Amino acid sequence: MVYILIAILIFGVLIAVHELGHFLAAKACGVRVNEFSIGMGPQLFHKTKGDTEYSLRLLPIGGAHDERHVAL
Repeated sequence: MVYILIAILIFGVLIAVHELGHFLAAKACGVRVNEFSIGMGPQLFHKTKGDTEYSLRLLPIGGAHDERHVAL
């Protein structure tokens, strides 16, 4: 059971770093990111800063980002 929890934690960290790469690349290219979340399902925590809503969700099985292109 402990190994399963450790595996979930490790995959969660890997997914968070992966999604952070998408987020930073979008910001660097001038794309507005409406939401950046780690996990899927109902929100456990969320905070809005600027145009972006950051959230942590219940199931640590992925991540998402909602982007809109901004004309420069």
